[in-house]
Formats: sequence, C-alpha cells, structure tokens
Amino acid sequence: MSVMKRLGGIVQAKANKALDKAENPADMLDLSYEKQMENLTKVRRALADVATAKKRLELQATELQGQAQKLQDQAKQALGQGNEDLAREALSRRSALADQLQSLGTQHQQVDTQQQQLETTSKRLQTQVEAFRTKKETLKASYTASKAEAGIGEAVSGISESMASAGMTLDRAQDKIAQMQARAGAIDELLDTGALPDALGGGDDIQRELEATAQQSQVDTELAALKAQIRAGAPGSGQLPAGDGTPGSDKTPGTSPGQSPAPDGPAGPGTGSPS
Repeated sequence: MSVMKRLGGIVQAKANKALDKAENPADMLDLSYEKQMENLTKVRRALADVATAKKRLELQATELQGQAQKLQDQAKQALGQGNEDLAREALSRRSALADQLQSLGTQHQQVDTQQQQLETTSKRLQTQVEAFRTKKETLKASYTASKAEAGIGEAVSGISESMASAGMTLDRAQDKIAQMQARAGAIDELLDTGALPDALGGGDDIQRELEATAQQSQVDTELAALKAQIRAGAPGSGQLPAGDGTPGSDKTPGTSPGQSPAPDGPAGPGTGSPS
C-alpha cells in the first residue's frame, strides 16, 4: 500500500509540475473574468425573469379588479331590477375575486422584494467585476512586462556567453599566431646556422666537414707553394709554379739539378745567342 501511495504522490507531483509549467497567468485571469461575467449575466437574467413575473401579476390583478368592478355593477343592476338572487350571485363572485386579488397582492409583494434583492446583488456584482477587470488588466500588464524583462535577461545572458566564447576563440587565435611566429623564427635560425637540412633529414654533416677540410688543405698547399717561389726568387711570383704544386717541384724541364733556367732573351726562350 505504501508503494502505491508513493507512486500516486510522484504522479501527482509530476502532474502539478507540468500544470504549473503549462499554466499562463494571463489566460487564467481572463478565464476568471469570464466566469464572473457569466455569474453577472445569470443574475441579470434572473432579475429580468422576476421583473417579468411581477409585471404578469400586475396585469392579472388589473384584470381581476376589472372583473370585480363589473360584478359590482351587475349586482347593482340586478337589485335595480328587483332580482335579489342574481345580485347575491354577482356579489359572491366578486368576493371570490377579492380573495384572488389579495393572493396576487401577496405574490406581487414577494416578487417585488426578490426584484429589489436581485437589483442590489446585480449592482454589487457588477462593481466587483469591474474592479476585477481593472486589476486583471494591471496584473496582465505586469506579467507581460516581467516576461519581457526575463526574456531580455536571457538574451543578455546568451550574449554574455557568446562574448565569452568569442573571447576564448580570440585568445586561442592569438596563441596560435604566437606559436607560428615562434616557429618561423626558429626556422630562420636553422636556416642561418645551416642546421635546417639536419632538422629536415636532408643533409650529411660529416661529408660537409670533409669537403671543408679538403678545401682548406688545398688552400694551405697553394699558399706554401707561393711562399717557396718567393724564397727561391723565381720570376713571375704572381703565378703558380708549373710543377705539381708541391714544394721542390718548381724546376724547369731541360735543366739539371741546381742549374737555374736561362732568362728569356729577345730571340725567344731557351736560346743562348741570337740567331
């Protein structure tokens, strides 16, 4: 049983929550106003019915009074003709009509009292309905304004969230730009130092060092040959020797060791006398 009660409570709570969410105060106020107007209409309809009944009683009373007056005249006429029995009959009928008139008078008084009460009720209810209508419109305006204000607050909240997201996106973009700038600077440094091929896996530093060493050795060899020419006093010191470029290989072909080559004469190189 306790399980069923708990289940019923849960269902009722869910239903109340759903109803509260679906309920619109403005619509509920309009519905209450419509019900009050219906009640006022019912009171006015009852008042009209009472007034109609009162009018019918008045007409009946007028008709009975006319009949009573007619019977009174007939009774006089019968006495004037010496017909006392007929006069008594007319007066008897008139007496019955008098009882009916008295009953109609009582009913008319009751209906008139009801009419006055309904008129008072109708006026009071109309005043209450008009006051409720004014309050209803005020509450509806307040509800509309509050709803609009809540909507603006939600919109502003959404804009704030959007701005925060945009700020985070801007920060990420700035970080990305700074990272790319740092990467570009690092690549420039690698290019300047010649380490970029290593970083890219496209070079051989040992081979480059061997080539640089060989080039330096060639320069040293040529420099030594030039120094040897200068020490030997050989002409054309500005030219490289005709040998293999090593020290001691600057001998001219056709000369014995220790013999200097003869200077070129006017008749041509290698001749001791003019032709």
